[in-house]
Amino acid sequence: MITKEQVMSALEHVYDIEIGYDVVSLGLIYKVNIAENNDIYVEMTLTTPMCPMAGFMVQEAKDKLKEEIKEANNVFVELTFDPPWSPDMAKDEVRQVLGI
Repeated sequence: MITKEQVMSALEHVYDIEIGYDVVSLGLIYKVNIAENNDIYVEMTLTTPMCPMAGFMVQEAKDKLKEEIKEANNVFVELTFDPPWSPDMAKDEVRQVLGI
């Protein structure tokens, strides 16, 4: 059985290259669901709806999940902007380094 921890660990290897931190540390992952058939569903956001790297980051998340979790069947990554991301969602150490 795939765990949420496995999914989050894989997603720690997906970076917002404009900011230089991974999507988990930035607080961009909103939901993780794993179906009984090992389909993985991730709902994530971006720091801004106008992010030019949106397509790249979604594809990178899918690729990392398929690559690192061999048991994964189908992988779905959906973008949402509700609620909008705010710097408060990032881990403390990220906020400190970025000065926010």
